[in-house]
Amino acid sequence: MKKQIYILLLIIFFGFYLFSQGTVDDIEMDLKVIPVGVCIENNCFNLEIADTFQKREIGLMNRKNMSNNNGMLFIFEKEGVYNFWMKKTLISLDIIWIDENYKIIHIQKNAQPCTIKQCETFGPNQKAKYVLEINGGLSKEMGFEVGDKVKFR
Repeated sequence: MKKQIYILLLIIFFGFYLFSQGTVDDIEMDLKVIPVGVCIENNCFNLEIADTFQKREIGLMNRKNMSNNNGMLFIFEKEGVYNFWMKKTLISLDIIWIDENYKIIHIQKNAQPCTIKQCETFGPNQKAKYVLEINGGLSKEMGFEVGDKVKFR
């Protein structure tokens, strides 16, 4: 009988532990802002870096706003075709794919928040190593184009 109670308590404890860990949406990330981390033409942005799977998965989800001089840079270990979606993203974004030579290869302008289960994905047919997200409309306002060079600082 004592063994059964012990096992039951262990199961309850483990269940509470798993429940307390929350979902990926509840995880707070340790994102530090890098002042003037990237420039395109004469337009520079402070960056939050998403360089792990967990940080890339959460991205800018649930953000209610972002300063026009800020952005999030997604860094991948190797070049690849990386698609993005706007699941649980509350603000419109311009999504800019950058290759390993620091050249813009694709811009998804003004991607809108997704409120349905099956969200549209965006991405180029080319390999990228970096993806920069900035407020929607800024790439048009600032004149960014495919082929522009990006400078990391």
